[in-house]
Amino acid sequence: MDMPVVNQCSVEDCAYNRDSACHALAITVGDTRTPHCDTFFTSSRKGGDPATTGRVGACKVSACRHNNNFECNAPGISVGYVQSEVDCLTFAPA
Repeated sequence: MDMPVVNQCSVEDCAYNRDSACHALAITVGDTRTPHCDTFFTSSRKGGDPATTGRVGACKVSACRHNNNFECNAPGISVGYVQSEVDCLTFAPA
C-alpha cells in the first residue's frame, strides 16, 4: 500500500510548508475524533525535505470513510484551516 500524498497544504505557517506543499516525510492525522494535522507546528525555520512531497503516514480518525485500520485509503489529501484548526480537508464521515 502506498501512502497517500498531501496534494495541497494551505497552512503557510507550518514548519513543513513551502509554497503550499507539505515536505514532511509523513504526517499523522487525527486526535481520534477530529481530523487535525497532528504534525503541524510553527517554527522560524522550515523543516522536511524540499525534494519530497509529504504523505499520510497514519490516521487516527476511525470515523472517516477513507480510514482502514488507521491507514488512509484516499488517493491524496488536502490540509488547511477549518475555523482556527489545521485539519485534513479530505475527511469524510463514514
